[in-house]
Amino acid sequence: MRPGTLWPGRAPRLLDAPVINPFKTLLRTSKRSGKRQASAILLLQRIWQPPEPKTKGAKTRAKPLRRKVSRSTLRPTRPEPGTFVDGLFSSPHGKLAYKLYTPTGSSRRRLPLVVMLHGCGQSAADFAVGTDMNKLADERGFLVLYPQQSTSANLGRCWNWHSPLDQKRGSGEPAIIAALTAHIISTSKANSTRVYIAGISAGGAAAAIIAAAYPDLYIAAGVHSGLAVGEVRTLRGALSAMRNGPRAAGVTKTARPPPCIVFHGDQDRVVHPSNASGFLSHLLRSSPRSLTSRTQRGRSSGGREFTRTVYGYGLRDVLLEDWTVHGSGHAWSGGSPAGSHTDPAGPDASREMIRFFLARKRLVAKVPRTRAGA
Repeated sequence: MRPGTLWPGRAPRLLDAPVINPFKTLLRTSKRSGKRQASAILLLQRIWQPPEPKTKGAKTRAKPLRRKVSRSTLRPTRPEPGTFVDGLFSSPHGKLAYKLYTPTGSSRRRLPLVVMLHGCGQSAADFAVGTDMNKLADERGFLVLYPQQSTSANLGRCWNWHSPLDQKRGSGEPAIIAALTAHIISTSKANSTRVYIAGISAGGAAAAIIAAAYPDLYIAAGVHSGLAVGEVRTLRGALSAMRNGPRAAGVTKTARPPPCIVFHGDQDRVVHPSNASGFLSHLLRSSPRSLTSRTQRGRSSGGREFTRTVYGYGLRDVLLEDWTVHGSGHAWSGGSPAGSHTDPAGPDASREMIRFFLARKRLVAKVPRTRAGA
């Protein structure tokens, strides 16, 4: 990408409506901790409740994917090109609804797969509209999978990234989403050497966790307005990190995270902008040698200034790409105003993530066994 070269966006809409301070309310003393946690979830939903979509996308009638698939009789049958189908996946760890987009003009070749995790209060359909990822899929040729969180799993439709059960391999939501990803690779003939995961806010935090838990499945991650894998183990800890940023990093060596591209608005009042620094801290603690960095500053066609810093081992081995969007709030940069929580004036986060993703592939295809949540 040439410095300063970005893509058109529309004038920004109001990004940050008046937001009450949730933290004092969420952490007030209650006679029953269960009541306090339920109040917290409902208030998080209230903070991030998406507005009614301005426009409705065209509906495509398509036969839904089969709900139960026997491995012994499984036959790969990719959905028709240009279809956006609904499915319901069952695993030992639970059920998960999803939407799958197959690009127009797709050939018989195996296509890359991008998994997209929505934020609190959003839906898979709303996230698809706001990110314009399906349009990019038509342009660049890849499948897009949108898992859909249920209200039974979380009242605010948030991914439970703060729960210990949902922070490790073979357990909870990471196991369900990894198993769903492997299922889509098999049934839709996706390219198992080109599988990526991204998300916003709670979905971004979950994407970072899942990519780290399944490095044999996901090649790279994209996190927008989210949090790095850390030591948050409770709802209270999650709210503290959202309000104050990450705790001071220790010196303990950690496993090297997968390559990651990060976007965060410096006026985010839901997830503190300093949380973006957690990705670099994690990388520094895992790196066996010194990192190089280079910084670019520019302005999007919509008028948003940005700072882009790349970290790695030289020019070709990039491990982290960090974008700070100046003046932007808790919103998907460069997204469509037809979806919730987007900043059309910012640099195109969707396009930049796809550029970052498609430059990477695994040399040897390795799809982990996920039937038993391994």
